[in-house]
Amino acid sequence: MKLRVASCGLRVGSRALRIRKARRGDAKDFLGLVVALANFEKLPPPDAAARRRLVSDAFGARAKYRLWIAEIDGRVVAYAIFFFTYSSFLARPTLYLEDIFVHPDARGCGVATAMMKRLAAEALKNGCGRFEWMVLDWNKLAIRLYQGLGAREKKAWLLYRLEADQMQLR
Repeated sequence: MKLRVASCGLRVGSRALRIRKARRGDAKDFLGLVVALANFEKLPPPDAAARRRLVSDAFGARAKYRLWIAEIDGRVVAYAIFFFTYSSFLARPTLYLEDIFVHPDARGCGVATAMMKRLAAEALKNGCGRFEWMVLDWNKLAIRLYQGLGAREKKAWLLYRLEADQMQLR
């Protein structure tokens, strides 16, 4: 996916930057950004079946996640996937950010900062006690952004995972 964002010179709040709930018509642009994220993380991109599930799970009758996109002058340049979990100790929901990705051609325009601020506002609107996400330890630009927003690394928590082929526990 090639994008050209003419020297954006954007300031957060500029009318040229728009963050909104994605629509089915955004699927092609969204999938292009997912592939760009896979390339950035040096991972294989979703195959055709996974791409169909991504669209269905975002726009189907029973959406499994929420998808927002950011546009600069009408061009889709970023996306965020999020959903709500629940904190038993706070007895409140948590907004969990699965992905946030800004196309490299649109970085430095304030898109990620604006998206994070909108997501935080969405968390507050939904009565969340937390807004959480993970970041790869080598993604220093993202870590700087998150620290600049006041987010703190949770060092005491370790991520564990069972892959699909490991889930038949005995």
